[in-house]
Amino acid sequence: MADAKALVPLLKTGDVLEKNIGSHVYRTRSSERLLNLMLVVECAKAAGLVRKTGQRLVPVKKNQALLKDPKKLWLALFTGFENLGEAFLHSGFGESLLRPEFAHGSRAALAALYGADGAVTIANLCALVWDIVSAPYVLEDLNELQLETLRSATDRDTKSVLEALRQLGAVTLRDESAELTELGRSGMRRLLGEPEAGDPVYQVKITLLEIESLPVWRRVLVPAAIPLDRLHLVIQAAMGWENYHLHYFLDGKTYYGEAEPELQYRDERKVRLDDLVKPGGRLLYNYDFGDNWDHEILVEEATVATADGRYPRCIAGEAACPPEDVGGTGGYARMIQILGDPGHPEHQDVVGWLGLDDPGQFDPEHFDLDEANQDLALANGLADLYRPNA
Repeated sequence: MADAKALVPLLKTGDVLEKNIGSHVYRTRSSERLLNLMLVVECAKAAGLVRKTGQRLVPVKKNQALLKDPKKLWLALFTGFENLGEAFLHSGFGESLLRPEFAHGSRAALAALYGADGAVTIANLCALVWDIVSAPYVLEDLNELQLETLRSATDRDTKSVLEALRQLGAVTLRDESAELTELGRSGMRRLLGEPEAGDPVYQVKITLLEIESLPVWRRVLVPAAIPLDRLHLVIQAAMGWENYHLHYFLDGKTYYGEAEPELQYRDERKVRLDDLVKPGGRLLYNYDFGDNWDHEILVEEATVATADGRYPRCIAGEAACPPEDVGGTGGYARMIQILGDPGHPEHQDVVGWLGLDDPGQFDPEHFDLDEANQDLALANGLADLYRPNA
């Protein structure tokens, strides 16, 4: 608290250390209640400028050069923003759902702003964030007052997030609306793995293996430096999968996947595509350990991003993606056979399982390039809002 008393006026955070109510003086007992100061401290930690050692904050010498490079410092703060929720949002009584779900909620708001041509109303952003952060919880047992109180707290914290982003220079607030600044858009491109003009781009062909009668493949342009966790989402969207199941990448010797201790994969978030393969190189991508869908990821060539290009982008493809949980390549072949035979005893069961009114509604040869790119845009903008089931 002694440090806090010195820092609050020095940094002009506006936190109140003492409040007079009548004849009584109420003093803040913990620096954790000084939300604006804690935001500054957590920003410094997120950027790697300081670290906690015991009860002390100490400088990280190797990162002090950031203080002389405003662009890199700002980018470190922006990309680390989603880790700051517990620093400046209310805890305990009156806590919102946004605080424990901060990474998903803040990314939802930023993605909505990034995907908009202009300003987005704060009311719409609050509604979006509520939908995202409330999704993991069962709220049906709450009465109307409890639900309204929880929603109000979440809206309050969403506005606090937008104000923090305004102070960071990423967002402009006016007339009950918010809009990303050019600096904010640049930060989102980096956060989403989108390349700047002139950055390396890979042309990648994704081929679903072991379906010889009707090849299923997509050709996609992706940043060469795309992390594997985002490449996973690109594959899901471009192919037409629904991201229900587990997956891994294999470069011939090492498995990469979600950072789950029991899986013992190398963390895919920390590995870039161009770390593993160059043009002409291949990776294996496996999706759904039950149906066991193997995909070949072939880097066909390298090019560079253009100023008006959007990445990732699908540029070609053939055939429909198999339905989820169809039973792998054998089950898919059997499904197509049954759909094409109205006299088959399981014909109506398969039509019903697919949710079709007519078997002709499923065309195994169907591929729509615009539809694939719409799915890619959604995945790229809201990639971290959807949590696949195991």
